[in-house]
Amino acid sequence: MKKKYITILILLLSFKSFCQSNPKEAFQKNRYELAVSHYNKGEYTKALDLFSVACKMNPENQFGKQSIEKIEILKSILRKDFLNKFLGVWYFSGDKPTWAVKEEDNKAFTKLMEVNENKIAFYEEDKKTKTKTLIKSEDLVFYDKNKSDPLFSALILSNGNIWLCTLSEDSKILHAVNIASDNQDGVKKIDIDNQERFYTKAL
Repeated sequence: MKKKYITILILLLSFKSFCQSNPKEAFQKNRYELAVSHYNKGEYTKALDLFSVACKMNPENQFGKQSIEKIEILKSILRKDFLNKFLGVWYFSGDKPTWAVKEEDNKAFTKLMEVNENKIAFYEEDKKTKTKTLIKSEDLVFYDKNKSDPLFSALILSNGNIWLCTLSEDSKILHAVNIASDNQDGVKKIDIDNQERFYTKAL
């Protein structure tokens, strides 16, 4: 029995020594295990963020490789859920939340977009006749250049602009922020003066 306790003590001291000599990997392991905990609870967004952190710290070790596998699974799950809520007709309400601006009703037309599983179509609708004029159409493409990032609801348009889309808890308000652009010079992150768009889902 004494020999057994000595063996356990040696293992504990060895693990403590490992953590002290490899603080980065110890932190990565902590992020990974926390991500697994959220994943098992069905808290997928939190899990995705943590798996992304763990993967970026070292994508080549076991925690990094297992994290990238989980990231791929979670993005698929979260994108399917987002798309189901994103489909439909959305009315453009401006570049600020509806509660922050006074609604103006003196325009002759309303801007809206129609979303299906493959396309996003932008229209202007005459308020009186309800006649719609197509302004432009875009393929619905999720931005996925960096496999380890946690962006599951970012869309890339034909001009290279990348928009991060988030839905309100009741899925009635869509907030889109231009977070980056992707062109021949690579991806350029936008940190200040980001363009924003707010939409309200049609009843």
